[in-house]
Amino acid sequence: MMIVVSVLVFTGALVAAIATIALMIAPQWRRILHLATGHVEPAFTPLATLVVAERRIAVRRWAASSPVSSLARRRVAA
Repeated sequence: MMIVVSVLVFTGALVAAIATIALMIAPQWRRILHLATGHVEPAFTPLATLVVAERRIAVRRWAASSPVSSLARRRVAA
């Protein structure tokens, strides 16, 4: 009787483990196959996108600012 209970417990644990692994892999199955066939994904570079956006904002601010008059430049130089 104890052997039957042990087999049922370990079978249940095995089924739970396999189901968990399957549920984790299923959403990414196409991606896994794509990578396994040798296709490389493009690099994820969110910081590069942020740098470009920051530059664009800086250029817009620079373009929108009023130019400093030559008189003010002379005062700063003196």
